[in-house]
Amino acid sequence: MEDTHSNGMATAGFILALVTLLFFWLPLVGWTTWLLGLVFSAVGLSQAESRGGAGRGMAVAGLVISLAGVLLILFLGALFIGLLGLSVAAG
Repeated sequence: MEDTHSNGMATAGFILALVTLLFFWLPLVGWTTWLLGLVFSAVGLSQAESRGGAGRGMAVAGLVISLAGVLLILFLGALFIGLLGLSVAAG
């Protein structure tokens, strides 16, 4: 019999990963939501494996979106550092 209960950790990880995509440009919020989304998605994936797959797709989606979020955060940081370096070199 299939378990139809939802996986709260997977859902929380997915939502936090989406919040990361919306607010990645805010330094504290972006890193915090990214880390929490990654952790909750990983825990949700672990719980999904032990529960017969309940919430597995949501957890995997949270992990993938978290990866995209951290890439955006790192890109924005590199862009900022690059622009800061150009302004210092020009000054």
